[in-house]
Order: sequence, then C-alpha cells, then structure tokens
Amino acid sequence: MTNFVDRFTLNFIADGRWHYIANGLLVTLQITFFAVLLGITLGFVIAIIRSTHDNTGKMKIGNAICNIYITVIRGTPVVVQLMIIYYVVFASFDINKVIVAILAFGMNSGAYVAEIFRSGIMSIDRGQFEAGRSLGFNYRQTMMYIIMPQAFKNILPALGNEFIVLLKETSVSGYIAMQDLTKGGDIIRSRTYDAFMPLIAVAIIYLIMVMIFSKLVSMLERRLRNSDH
Repeated sequence: MTNFVDRFTLNFIADGRWHYIANGLLVTLQITFFAVLLGITLGFVIAIIRSTHDNTGKMKIGNAICNIYITVIRGTPVVVQLMIIYYVVFASFDINKVIVAILAFGMNSGAYVAEIFRSGIMSIDRGQFEAGRSLGFNYRQTMMYIIMPQAFKNILPALGNEFIVLLKETSVSGYIAMQDLTKGGDIIRSRTYDAFMPLIAVAIIYLIMVMIFSKLVSMLERRLRNSDH
C-alpha cells in the first residue's frame, strides 16, 4: 500500500504532474467535439449529394468528387492524414495545432459519416418518396420532412459508434507534438520512468468517457423509440 501511494504521488502529485492529464483531457474533448460537428456537417452534405445522384441521376460531378474523397480518406490511415495536413498543407503557416487536429479528424470522420447517412437514406422504402409527392412535396421537402427523420433514427447507433471511434482516434494527436490526453500520460512516463500508472490512468479515463457517451446514446435511442408510440 505504501509503495502504491508513493508511486501515485510521484506520477500525479509531485510537481503538479496531474495537470498533464487534466490539460490533455480538455484538449482531447475540444478536438473531439468540433471534429464531430465538422464530420457530421461534411458527412451530411456528401450523403445528400450521393443519395440524390442514386435516386435521380443528377449531380454526377459532385458525386464523382465525393466518391474520390471517400476513397482517399477511407483508404489512408488517419495518422498519415494528420501529419500531411500539419507538415505539408500547413507547413508554411503558423497555425494552432488544435485546429489542424480538428480539420484532420473532422475530414476523416466525414467520409465515414457520409456512408452512414447514405445507408440510412437508402434504407427508407421508396414508397416514402411517393408519399411525399402525393402530399405535394418536392424532392428537397420530401428529404427534409419525411426521409431524414426516419433515416436519423435508423443510423443513430452507428453515429454514436462513430463518435466513440473518433474520440479514441484523437489519441494519435501526439504525432504532431500536441499535448492531448495520451501525450499527457506519456509525458509523465518520460519524467518518472514509470509507465504503468500514467498509461493506466489514461486508459481508464478513455474507458469512462466511452461508457458515458454510450449511455447517452442509449438514452437518446430510447427517447426516439418512445416518441414513435
């Protein structure tokens, strides 16, 4: 017990090392939150373009661009995309690393969210489009008022899972020397030469966050199901 207390004090109390964890957690949450917003926005726009092409044959150029984007993003590792954006795209700019990470993870997430949204839209029966027309809705109104609300309920579990995956993917932010949660734990390890406590602490914090977000998604799913009755 004494040894545990000594190691805990060395890793987290001495020299205020717990700040590395706390500050890193704030950075991780900040990146995740804004990357999710960017990913959902990009994914929604891309899904609309691709599903419109699938349903009407229009927007061929937009669909081709979206296909290239999805292929490139899903075919390359997110850590490579992060490094390209920071060390290549913004090499000549003095830009905040948090913004770079938000752009990288948001663009990466957008490709996956786009396919999630598109699968949700395409899962809706074609009769729903005909029902929209019988009500006097045009294509845009049918998508907004009839298709998307149903699609959103269908894809919510997948969207929640994508959010959790994105949260964990931010752990590679240290590749551009940014102090996120994982990097904070690694800094403590490099100072104390004790890998167990700081890295286990980081793992536990990620686990707790994932459990909290999973619970919130489950609660939202139940609410949406109850609203159907």
